[in-house]
Amino acid sequence: MAKENYRKINKSRAIRRLVIWYKRNSAVTSIVDSAANSAATASNVAENVVSSAGSVVNTASNVAGNVVSSAGSVVNTASNVAGNVVSSAGSVVNTASNVAGNVVLSAGSIAKNTLQPLVFDPLKRLQANENSNYKDTVDTGKRIWIAVDGMGGDHAPGPILEGCLDAIQRFPINIKFVGQIEKINEVSKKIGLSELMEKEIQNSRFELIASGSPIGMNEEATAVRKKKEASINVAMNLVRNNQAKAVYSAGNSGALMASAIFRIGRLKGIDRPAIGALFPTRDQSRPVLVLDVGANTDCKPNYLLQFALLGNIYAKDVLQIDSPKIGLLNIGEEDCKGNELSLQTFKLLSKEKDLNFLGNCEGRDVLSGEFDVVVCDGFTGNVLLKFLESVGGVLLDILKSELPRGRRGKVGSAFLKSNLMRIKKRLDHAEHGGALLLGVNGICVIGHGSSKSLSVVSALRLAHSAVNHNVMEHLIQLQKLPVLNS
Repeated sequence: MAKENYRKINKSRAIRRLVIWYKRNSAVTSIVDSAANSAATASNVAENVVSSAGSVVNTASNVAGNVVSSAGSVVNTASNVAGNVVSSAGSVVNTASNVAGNVVLSAGSIAKNTLQPLVFDPLKRLQANENSNYKDTVDTGKRIWIAVDGMGGDHAPGPILEGCLDAIQRFPINIKFVGQIEKINEVSKKIGLSELMEKEIQNSRFELIASGSPIGMNEEATAVRKKKEASINVAMNLVRNNQAKAVYSAGNSGALMASAIFRIGRLKGIDRPAIGALFPTRDQSRPVLVLDVGANTDCKPNYLLQFALLGNIYAKDVLQIDSPKIGLLNIGEEDCKGNELSLQTFKLLSKEKDLNFLGNCEGRDVLSGEFDVVVCDGFTGNVLLKFLESVGGVLLDILKSELPRGRRGKVGSAFLKSNLMRIKKRLDHAEHGGALLLGVNGICVIGHGSSKSLSVVSALRLAHSAVNHNVMEHLIQLQKLPVLNS
């Protein structure tokens, strides 16, 4: 009899400790609450849990009240609860008693379907509906041809080829893949894509175009004059001859710009083309276009005015913004702040009636969502771009290091995994893939030198979107503005 009482007292203590643990771990308590709603043989304790769905703390308090201060005897209550814990198949308390095992194993599916919207409210703002510009699929329609510099990039041609074959499956595009045929065939066999490539060639959705040796990442942009058969030149010729609607390269950006200027030319009235890159903002549905991010390290005020006009067209056509808000990147909001370039550019932008110019944009405002287009010289823009590329990885490392260790840390990590991946996706430059070279007489997309297949897919999506929204037609209309003919 003494031994039986001893067991009951031990069970009561175990349950009391379990209740305390629930109270400190709202995520686990939420699992208990969720399971209780679906339990067919819910006991009195489970009914109390279900009826107090108002808050996790109240639920824990009701369970504690049933265990400790129930009108009946503590021993009998503990015995009843213990019975449910031990013998109820699929019951609430059984799940809780095996937290280290069952909870962790089922955390992924339960958290994804039921718990995340309740437990991780502070992250809701970072989980807004995905922007249409970032979705993995687009509307099907007439397929368009895009020329790809298959030899451009640090890891070409493997990742470039993989990204192109993937993009063909996702978007209504065909690819003219320019490069050294022998090397492409060799790499395709090595990475297991030769059969898929041959299949797409037979389907007339993929075509190999022969070229000479590529222009290296460390070569001068003027190399495009010497290497006339370089892959970027051959790809650009396809656009010039109207055999492709757009061109993509992850190679030497200076060479791409030089090849574009020499072979398809600049738009009338545009002195210098600019590279426009999309940055994420607080509002996931509204990215900001920053230009120039590397094409022109030294600029004049009229260059920046032209960048603003080009960015305005892009924001209207591709981002579908009726009246894009334009900002000039500066060290202060006041119109008297900045260097001589900023001061003179501010005056020009203020006078331009075709622009919705809101004034200076400080560095902290770039990602605020208050501006749709931010204009700066290429040196400043490139520094800003490279800095942003590092933010995603650093932020995730900090978050991971702050997670608690031990059993609680494992449970928390299981719930947070999808949230962290979603944040990483928003900040990862690979998700945006490329930047448009604006100001030339054709659609040119520049990819990052280290682009992998995901970046290529994103860049080709951007190229398709630019063609689909008639960007070039509207840029040509831009040439009629008096400010570009004065």
